[in-house]
Amino acid sequence: MKKVYPDAASALAGVVKDGQIIAVGGFGLCGIPEALIAALRDSGVTNLTAISNNAGVDGFGLGQLLATRQIKKMIASYVGENKEFERQYLAGELELEFTPQGTLAEKLRAGGSGIPAFFTKTGVGTLVAEGKDIREFDGEQYVMERSLVADVSLVKAWKADRAGNLVYRKTARNFNPNVAMAGKITIVEVEELVEIGEIDPDQVHTPSIFVHRIVVNATPEKRIEQRTVRAQ
Repeated sequence: MKKVYPDAASALAGVVKDGQIIAVGGFGLCGIPEALIAALRDSGVTNLTAISNNAGVDGFGLGQLLATRQIKKMIASYVGENKEFERQYLAGELELEFTPQGTLAEKLRAGGSGIPAFFTKTGVGTLVAEGKDIREFDGEQYVMERSLVADVSLVKAWKADRAGNLVYRKTARNFNPNVAMAGKITIVEVEELVEIGEIDPDQVHTPSIFVHRIVVNATPEKRIEQRTVRAQ
């Protein structure tokens, strides 16, 4: 199967549609698929449910899709860097499903592993557990969480071979492996593309079976959310 596409727009073509669930890798602005997000914005699809640790910042990352009102619901764990996110939520214009960060990661991993639900102590006795099944195991209470499966996953990796085996770089690894697993169709943006056999099998973080399409963005912008420097 030919997995490599010439640009982000063609990688999304025929895949993204109105009303889909879209999972997006990254943590803050670290390890986000910048080109794919911009192409998703330009595609004009609407009524999206976006699963991501957060929604980027105003004007960048998923913040672009909030500005164009293409996202109707966010499933996220953190919203603190995005004023438009806050405004839409407080105004009742955006649905929001707050999910503890570790629970969100496990919901994606479980979805990608074919596990429909799991039990965790995180959130018991809080708003997170309201309306959910609570069970007792070994004298402790646990809340049942349903796993997440996305129609389309957008992932950022550092390197891929043409088969779709992925290597992430340092902290950009964050949510990307779990997001890659959870997508019915997974599209990956990479900085470097190599031939099959050039990646040591022991160094593969996400195997090619999870990857359907690849696009190269060799010069991503890689913005920094909060730049802090030390006074001289």
